[in-house]
Amino acid sequence: MLSLVIVLLVAVAAGFIVWANDKRHAKYGILLPAGVAAVVGMLAWIVCMAAGLGYQPGLTWIPWIVPMVAGTAAAAAVAVYLGRVRARHDTQRLTAALKI
Repeated sequence: MLSLVIVLLVAVAAGFIVWANDKRHAKYGILLPAGVAAVVGMLAWIVCMAAGLGYQPGLTWIPWIVPMVAGTAAAAAVAVYLGRVRARHDTQRLTAALKI
C-alpha cells in the first residue's frame, strides 16, 4: 500500500510540474493536470497489481515506474490539448466580439 501512496505523490507532483512548465497554463486550472496524473497513475498501479506484477522477483519495479510515467504523460497530454483548444476558442470568441 505504501507504493500506491508514493506513486500518487509523484504523479501529483509531476502534474504540478507539467502545469508550471506549460506556457498556456492560464487557460485551465492548476489542479487539472495534477488530478489527471493522479487518476491515471492510480489506475495504472491497480492494473499492474491486478496483473500480478507487484511483488514478483525481477518485476517489482513495474508497478512503481509505469504508473508514474503514465500519469506524467497523461498530464502532459491534457495540458497540451486543453491549452491549444481553449486558446483557439478564446481567440474565436474575441474575434467575434471585436467584429460587433
